[in-house]
Amino acid sequence: MPRKSDPMRPLALISSLFLFASVTAQASDIGVVGLFPGKAVLVIDGSGPKTFAVGSKVTDDVKLVEANGATATLEIKGKRQVIGIGDYVSRSAPGATSSVTLKVNPQGHFVAQAQINGAMMTMLVDTGATMIALPASDAMRLGVDYKKGRMTMVNTANGAAPAYMVKLNTVKIGDIEMNQVDALVQEAGLPFALLGMSFLNRTEMKREGEMMVLTKRF
Repeated sequence: MPRKSDPMRPLALISSLFLFASVTAQASDIGVVGLFPGKAVLVIDGSGPKTFAVGSKVTDDVKLVEANGATATLEIKGKRQVIGIGDYVSRSAPGATSSVTLKVNPQGHFVAQAQINGAMMTMLVDTGATMIALPASDAMRLGVDYKKGRMTMVNTANGAAPAYMVKLNTVKIGDIEMNQVDALVQEAGLPFALLGMSFLNRTEMKREGEMMVLTKRF
């Protein structure tokens, strides 16, 4: 006999996220703890969660301009920043150092919502990767003509596979944006995109429990 769904279960899950965010968001200014089409649930300066509709002002200098099931786009002092659930951004003053805060996922990894050449991409933070690594399918979706890059061979679980050295025009995570970032495109053996050291070595990485703060150095 089919089990009836518990209508209170989603509410309990969201409440748990709210409780966690209320504690951890104090180190940053704005965190996303819930996303729905046209709406986002935000935690501001460690206060309780509040739901905002697209187009509404979050604070005097922050506006929610887009929201879907995966990300929220905030306009902060005229700059747009795209973040996912569990991510936090700081309302830094103009000219201040850019930074973003990432939260560890249930599998123990840090995952970043990035924009590569203006298109959204979920990336796994990997300090063991010498550079950003992209599956060929994602590179094509991003408009990267990777076969014009220099070919090399990489080791995968299924043996050696071809890969191509390319440069990405822009890579943006939160309010950190970098230009002309080295990357490797693999045609096989890479199930997801990796945020490697070609991006990370231009930041200061600081881990605080289940949070990681990336601060742009240059």
